[in-house]
This record gives sequence, C-alpha cells and structure tokens, in this order.
Amino acid sequence: MRLEAQHVTLAYDRLVIAEDLSLAIPDGKVSVLIGPNGCGKSTALRSLSRLLSPTAGQVVLDGEEIMRLSTKDVARRLAILPQMLVAPESITVEDLVWFGRHPHRGALRSAGKADKEIVEWSLEVTGMIEMRRRFVDHLSGGQRQRAWIALCLAQGTDLILLDEPTTFLDVAYQLEVLDLLHELNVNQGKTVAMVLHDFNMASEYADHIFVMKDGALVKEGSPTDVLTAATFADVFGITSQVVSHPVSGRPLCIPVKGRERSATAQHAAATEPSTDPAASAPGESSTTPTTAKLPA
Repeated sequence: MRLEAQHVTLAYDRLVIAEDLSLAIPDGKVSVLIGPNGCGKSTALRSLSRLLSPTAGQVVLDGEEIMRLSTKDVARRLAILPQMLVAPESITVEDLVWFGRHPHRGALRSAGKADKEIVEWSLEVTGMIEMRRRFVDHLSGGQRQRAWIALCLAQGTDLILLDEPTTFLDVAYQLEVLDLLHELNVNQGKTVAMVLHDFNMASEYADHIFVMKDGALVKEGSPTDVLTAATFADVFGITSQVVSHPVSGRPLCIPVKGRERSATAQHAAATEPSTDPAASAPGESSTTPTTAKLPA
C-alpha cells in the first residue's frame, strides 16, 4: 500500500476525533469512506493528505512518514481536493489547471513542453477543452468540479484524494463527477480515495469501503461484504432493507420510514432462525441473507 495511517490519534486542539486509527488505501482501486456526520471520515482524509498532523502514530506515503516530507514533495505524489474550494476571482479554467504544475516547477523555471502537454491532457480527459477560456465562477456545479479534478490531474500523481466531491451537486452532476473518477481509475490507473455521504453512491462506485463510527474504523471491505442491514442499523441507526441493484447487482439500501419500522422488525423477528438446534429441520440453513433480489 502506498498510503496508510498507522495507529494515529487525530485532534483539533484538545478535541480528539479519532484514536489508534489504522487504515490503508488499496492501490489502483476506488475507495470510499462513509459514516455518520462527525464520525471522523473527513478528518482521516485530511491526515492522509498531510493537511492534519497526527498527535500520535504516523501516516506513511511510499514508505516514508508523510509529515517528514516537504509540501512540494507530497504534492508530486498525491493530489487532494478539499471539500471547500475557492478559486481566485475571474480565473479561467485553463489558468486554474496550470496551478497543478506548480509543484514541478522552480521559482525561475518557465513552463516547458512536458508541462503544456499534461495540462492539455488534463483538460481533455476531463472534457474541459471547450471550456478552457471560461471563467470558473461561470460554470455549473458539475463543470466546476471537473475543472478542479483537471487541476489534480495536472499534478501528475497516481493518487487522488477527494473530500465529499459531490456535496451540493444535483444528482445528474453527482453522477457526472463519479463517472469521471471511475473512468480515471479504470482507464488511467489512478488510485482514488474519497469521502461520500451517500452510501448508495458509494456502493455503486467503490471497490473498497471503509465504514467509520465515533472516530473508529468499524468495518471495511467490498460493498457486498460491508453494506448490510446490520451495518446500517449499527452505524447509521436506521432500519433498512438491503437489496440487489436491478442493474449493477450491488447492494442498495432502502431505509424504512417510521410507521413501517415496527412491521419490519416483526417480520425480521418472524424470519430470524431459531437458536434452538431442535427447531431446525436437518439440512436447513440457520443463516438469514442480508441481501435480497428486487422483484421483477
């Protein structure tokens, strides 16, 4: 693993958010951190990107403690897209993307052919070529996010971290951004790690999911292994039915509204296998599947 947190304690002043937290970002995969508000997922991402120094433990990047690396060195190895993004006033898309080349240029070195080629490639792969002369603050939400992702690509790293890249976007723009990140992973081999609030979007796009609660990593693995009704009850405090998505086959969480929760609980109790061995006929399974197929 190129990037991992090893037994870190994370805090803001005296407010401890996480203690003894360890997680490793799988190389070449799309990883998503999910959990309720305040669980520490964005704080964990900040520490992985060197924006927050652990008070104990360490974050390791390419075998080196990340806090010992210079800001420029880290920027050559990973790109981070924070949740709150503010572009300089009246800056064009192309000028914004050029900021991604700063870690590779000295104070006196002008842009070379390689710099121009990677900026051009970043604009092309994000579909921003035709918008390169437009002002960033004149773009739609989805277009603006694509411009920022182009900046990350211009850094020339294989590792991209994003903190809630779909926040405040309409669902069509959310899909646009997540589709782009998926394509960058599949077609360009980028390792992507991001925080998402929507666990169904996480299920559709993630190869690996980290589930956090109260500053701790409580579960990790593939969407099928991790996203169960029991997980949603324990971590998010909701009653739900988890079914297979009719198109992708991935887990799809359907929360149950208030008046139907008791009926769902009663149904679950009725279908729960007995703990009495004599109550089960020979050959019958004593497990209850957590994932069901949607009716045709």
